[in-house]
Amino acid sequence: MHRFTAETDEMARLCFEYATERLRMDPVPLDHPQSLADLTAAVGNTINAAGHDPELVMGWFRDVLAPACISADSPSFLSFIPVAPTKASQLFDVVVSSSAICASDWLEGAGAIYAENQALRWVADLAWMPAEAGGVFVSGGSAGNLSALVAARATVAERRTRPVRWRVALADQAHSSLVNTLRIMDVDALTVPTGPDDRLTGPALRAALDADPDSGSIFAVVATAGTTNTGTVDDLAAIVDVAHERGLWVHVDGAYGLAGLAAPSIRERFAGIELADSFVVDPHKWLFAPFDCAALVYRNPETARHVHAQMAPYLDSMRATEEWNPADYAYHLTRRARGLPFWFSLAVHGTDAYRDAVEKTLEIARDAARRIDAAPHLELLREPELTVVLWRRTGWTHDQYYEWSNAMLRDQRAFVMPTTLHGETILRAVYLNPESKPAVTDDIIASLA
Repeated sequence: MHRFTAETDEMARLCFEYATERLRMDPVPLDHPQSLADLTAAVGNTINAAGHDPELVMGWFRDVLAPACISADSPSFLSFIPVAPTKASQLFDVVVSSSAICASDWLEGAGAIYAENQALRWVADLAWMPAEAGGVFVSGGSAGNLSALVAARATVAERRTRPVRWRVALADQAHSSLVNTLRIMDVDALTVPTGPDDRLTGPALRAALDADPDSGSIFAVVATAGTTNTGTVDDLAAIVDVAHERGLWVHVDGAYGLAGLAAPSIRERFAGIELADSFVVDPHKWLFAPFDCAALVYRNPETARHVHAQMAPYLDSMRATEEWNPADYAYHLTRRARGLPFWFSLAVHGTDAYRDAVEKTLEIARDAARRIDAAPHLELLREPELTVVLWRRTGWTHDQYYEWSNAMLRDQRAFVMPTTLHGETILRAVYLNPESKPAVTDDIIASLA
């Protein structure tokens, strides 16, 4: 099972042929989910004592299972947060998987960590962070937010009397994963209301803290750089000022939007990020890396290492080499070198290509907004701040939106899911693929007539 045999050679052929065929797809098809009953009828039980011929198993995946997954890298995938990994990053992901690198610590993964840290340094430099800033690649924004807030609580607790219940201040538009993070940490929230533009501001934060009788229990403020639902960037500079006046840690959830730092046309919208104590941005969202890759960056990494570093007799040898141990900067120990596909693509294409690709997606979103705004039966609800476009179909009900969305996916025309904005059902499209064509938006507009 572990030797490279004739059977292994056949599996390699099958896997590489599939991977090459998948990478050559242009455009990538949307595909669609199947019911449990349909999948059971088509494939049945795939696991038994004796095993199966590799070609049969690959056939199950290629012909039944893979097409039952919606392709998040299709240029017609405009729901949730799409992905658009470069071919270079996808190919190198295969290399990483075949290399068996444990990238927890420098002792085991020095070369991989060296490369990952160069990619992290580029991200930190985009955010105007100091030279000593650093961090780690984790699985996603949820893991990054949790790790950062655990570090924040421990750091603040060293200089403050422990309250009955710790709390975090965050906006009513904060990502759902942050609500889950606080539940995992057994921490409460001070929810700060936002205005009609869904943006957390410094004055709103100050007012909420001033009005709160138990503000001493708050150890951190979370701001968002690109909310998932509307693409709104909070007033980072003012939020940092208010929070730091009170000795609070500032964490910025930029899982989607902070990739916009790569675009000169909007970079100043993120002013203040350089003063945050930590932030997260996911290259698998808008920096063209494959799943799962999120960059967690600390302004002062030592604060995180002090909290997250694990000690055990069998880890003493790891501690003998202290150049950089990624396991020290998040809640994990074992970790895949998930930043390497991103590093390889950056090294191959150069940062100018990333700048141009992010700028192109911004223009694609703006063009889509213009086309929607010009359609008499549609109403653009706000100009896109990043690449989220929101609009309503005049006169439609909640059910009509979902019927339309389901039909568009069934017909393989586009994947656009409704959302709600201030209690109203509307349509939302997110443009993150530089290969998205105006024809996709035009077809959406026509289908809504």
